[in-house]
Amino acid sequence: MLKVLASVWALLLGIVLIMLGNGMHSTLIGVRGGIEGFSSVALAVVTSAYFVGFLSGARITPIMIRRVGHVRVFAALGSFMSAALIAFPLLTEPWAWTPLRVLVGFCMSGIYVTAESWLNDAATNETRGKVLSAYMIAQTLGIIGAQGLLTLGDAGTSVLFIGASILVSVSFAPILLSVASVPVTEAARPMPLRGLLVNAPLSTVGIFILGSVYATQSGMGAVFGTKIGLSTAQIALFVGMLFAGALLFQYPIGWLSDRMDRRKLIFGSAVIGALFCVLGWTSEGSLWLLMGAAFFAGGVTTPLYALFLAYTNDSLSLAEMPAASGALVLTFGIGAILGPLVSGWSMQYFGPFAFWLVLGMMFGAIALYALYRMTRREAIPSDETESYVGVLPTTSPMAVETAGVWAAEQAEAESEAAAEAEAEAEKKEEGASPS
Repeated sequence: MLKVLASVWALLLGIVLIMLGNGMHSTLIGVRGGIEGFSSVALAVVTSAYFVGFLSGARITPIMIRRVGHVRVFAALGSFMSAALIAFPLLTEPWAWTPLRVLVGFCMSGIYVTAESWLNDAATNETRGKVLSAYMIAQTLGIIGAQGLLTLGDAGTSVLFIGASILVSVSFAPILLSVASVPVTEAARPMPLRGLLVNAPLSTVGIFILGSVYATQSGMGAVFGTKIGLSTAQIALFVGMLFAGALLFQYPIGWLSDRMDRRKLIFGSAVIGALFCVLGWTSEGSLWLLMGAAFFAGGVTTPLYALFLAYTNDSLSLAEMPAASGALVLTFGIGAILGPLVSGWSMQYFGPFAFWLVLGMMFGAIALYALYRMTRREAIPSDETESYVGVLPTTSPMAVETAGVWAAEQAEAESEAAAEAEAEAEKKEEGASPS
């Protein structure tokens, strides 16, 4: 593992710095919006705008890269994002923040596409799985670490926005100074949603709802904290808890995923998420109950995303995975745009604790649909499924595609190794048996 990290450490360092800057800005939007007196609906629109830009960037960036190259696109996106972060405290109005968030979302999506293409090119077939895991851990740690940086300044001033801009600007140095090759970036045309729904109905519906869950947690979590009167430090801890649980639950859920019916695991994870949302809803503002609810409800969200991807790959051939990856990211993005709008409207008219009620209903919908799908299709034997690999919802179609292909190849290699071991055992038994 150390050899793998040594080969991509500069890329991972750059990703951590980018996530520190982006994670700071995401939470700052909710905190500063509350200070400025923005309504829940206005902040919901601002939150959804990020995912509009993110979805657009995933489709347009590969075209830009083919025209002018990785380095130019990467540098341009970094410049625009850094400038946008500084502009937020200069224009503290929802009508100004909305297009700025579209721009930041577009830039972040393009940055992911470019960085992930370099990361994929730097990995070999033997190290790709470990590189992907390190990349996902680096992203998560960056988001969590960003929440700690929020306590170092006053959210009512421009200091923290400037700090986020500096982190993003500095992050490009280790990446641009370390890449030597220019990888090919090809974006497969997404599979039609109708085709995806026919081949993998549970994943299509589930990942759409999960998009709403993730965007509500990551975008409206800080808004919820602001509306119930939490301090900036408490809001930072609350948002950090939403992501910290994923680090703990990713491995055990992944281990179970390769050994049981994934639909049952999806159902169980969604039920856990729903139950802890009920805890948050009934917490009456108790800080520790809120932190526990955030840790567990947020903790199952990222593993659920990886579960849906793994379950989709179980139903598809290797040739279909690239197109399916684009369709799944598109489905997730549409859900991410709609989720904050629903939760923001609910919080505006039913109070801030409707944040938990909406999340609980979303988790409940995933659980019920998983239960229904278990009655419509036989379970795939665990020895015939693809390997589970942790993938974050913030990754681009390129990383989703790479993870899917790696999982399929890994499962095939394990199956061949098991067959060879079984054949070898049979030979030994034949040689040991009396003539």
